[in-house]
Amino acid sequence: MKKLKWLGMLSFGMLSVGFAQTQDSTKVEKLEEVVITDTRFAIKRENSGKTVVKITRKEIENNQGRTLAQLINSKSGFEINGTRSVAGQNLGYFVRGGNNRQVLVLIDGIQVNDPSLVNNEFDLRLLDLNTIETIEIVKGASSTLYGNSAATAVINITTKKSSRKAISASFLSVVGTNQSQDINDYRAERFTNNVTVNGTLNDFNYVASFGNQFAEGLSAAESPNSEADPFSRYNVNLKLGYQFSDKFSLTAFGSIDRFKTDIDGFPPPNFTFADTNDEFLSKQKRVGIAPKFLYKNGSIQINAAYTDIERETISAFGSVNEAESFVLDAFNKYTFNDNIFTIVGLNYGNYKSFFTAEESFTTTDPYANIVFVTDLGLTVNVGGRLNNHSEYGSQFVYNLNPSYKIDVNEGYAKVFGSYATSFIAPNLSQLFGFFGPNPNLEPEENLTIEGGLEYNTKNGFRISGVYFNRDEDNTIIFGAVGYENAATDATVQGFELETEIDLVKDLSISANYTFTELKEGSRIRLPKHRANASLGYDFSKRTFASLDAQYVGKRMDTDFATFTNVDLEAYSIINLYFSHKLLENNKLKIFATVNNLFNEDYAEILGFTTQGRNVSLGFNLKF
Repeated sequence: MKKLKWLGMLSFGMLSVGFAQTQDSTKVEKLEEVVITDTRFAIKRENSGKTVVKITRKEIENNQGRTLAQLINSKSGFEINGTRSVAGQNLGYFVRGGNNRQVLVLIDGIQVNDPSLVNNEFDLRLLDLNTIETIEIVKGASSTLYGNSAATAVINITTKKSSRKAISASFLSVVGTNQSQDINDYRAERFTNNVTVNGTLNDFNYVASFGNQFAEGLSAAESPNSEADPFSRYNVNLKLGYQFSDKFSLTAFGSIDRFKTDIDGFPPPNFTFADTNDEFLSKQKRVGIAPKFLYKNGSIQINAAYTDIERETISAFGSVNEAESFVLDAFNKYTFNDNIFTIVGLNYGNYKSFFTAEESFTTTDPYANIVFVTDLGLTVNVGGRLNNHSEYGSQFVYNLNPSYKIDVNEGYAKVFGSYATSFIAPNLSQLFGFFGPNPNLEPEENLTIEGGLEYNTKNGFRISGVYFNRDEDNTIIFGAVGYENAATDATVQGFELETEIDLVKDLSISANYTFTELKEGSRIRLPKHRANASLGYDFSKRTFASLDAQYVGKRMDTDFATFTNVDLEAYSIINLYFSHKLLENNKLKIFATVNNLFNEDYAEILGFTTQGRNVSLGFNLKF
């Protein structure tokens, strides 16, 4: 905590200098920032009824050397458990007190998930951060637009776009240490590489990339004389586009994402967590197309993708999973005028997984949404979706999301609220899987209420706060004999505070705080208090440095040796980042990171190793 207090004093000291500074064009652009994911239309942030988190390409490039999950984990409302442990550690998406099953991931607008995984989630360990252009995150219920699982967050990932030149290329390489708090030999044990080639030839555009990551040195199990558990991953991506006319375009894409990691487990006869020679392998192959037709005041688009999934766990409780999914989202967007935006669509999903036999289900969901932006400052976002599940019949979900803004001091102040429902069907693994399946599970239903304020100015200052309350009915839990619906409802409430400060030229400050309280039910690894702060400074057009701090409060975990709950102590971590462009044309950049600067000794997950002070060096060459 002393470290965070020091960082806060430094931030506010610099802040006090900046009130006399003048604005620049970047600050105006931030005020007029456009967001898409919460309405599926490009609208100004001031007209959005949500606190949308937008991670730009610039922010991604200022975090090279880190993982996608680590970057997202710095945002309010998020606690992605496992990002501070061994590279192959399972990730838990504890967003606003929820779990993996309540977070939906989109890649280029297409829903991605794994029907054979327990929570039907997409595994963020599969992705290479260096292949991503932007990320938009909408917290809260978004099931009307995005369907099953979009109960606590939607993570919308947009992959890199093609250059306007005939050919462009980017080469990135990072080498770093991978050590715990007790080891300080600083050996090179973590390697990341990526090469991307892209361009545009008349009406044809393309993006092709290959990336790989390898890490060793750390053991998953926190025990003396334990063996290292290496992690390796490779990614192959190809995206092709053709503009047939001013009105019709087609994009086709394919990807292979694969990783392998050694893991530790619970060997017999004692079944207590120990250092073992277990392994986990995961591979996803995806192909898809996205045709788009423009007409006066509107567009018709189809996003379709097929995913083939292979996973294998080699352990005392080993299993082999084969799954596939086909997702199609066809929608018509129509703008009546500058004030009314509508979307009508049909979302279809076919999911299969092989256990002792092949199991499957389908979803066919029509949906509609309208956004009305009045000239008086009032915006209303309202919609509905009819979930048609082959196993559970029909379920109607809806959202009502009004907001009202007024102009204040060359900026605006906004008040917003949301009342939305979500439907989360049990996954195939929970119904028919290898461990504790229950074909009699009922679907989970969520009701989320939000209310908040935002203030944004052209001077480079934004602050927002939002209160949320979510009720879970039929929460799916793992009980004494397997998966079951909780006997009582669960209620989670809390609030989030965010601020961005660009009052001083070349200096940017951002901070967020999340309070999450479980009123009813039970949760592990969920901190009540969580905070992040970041200070970045452009020393020149070529040189940038940042200082990031993260605080995670006390939380509860389960000791599986005794099946009792244990309190984990709070901790704070400070990270450094530095980059410098060597050439005048900014084509070659070198960068360095220091994570866990003060070598904080803490436990992220009970019994698992955490990362100590680690250093990485890298370069990025573009032409």
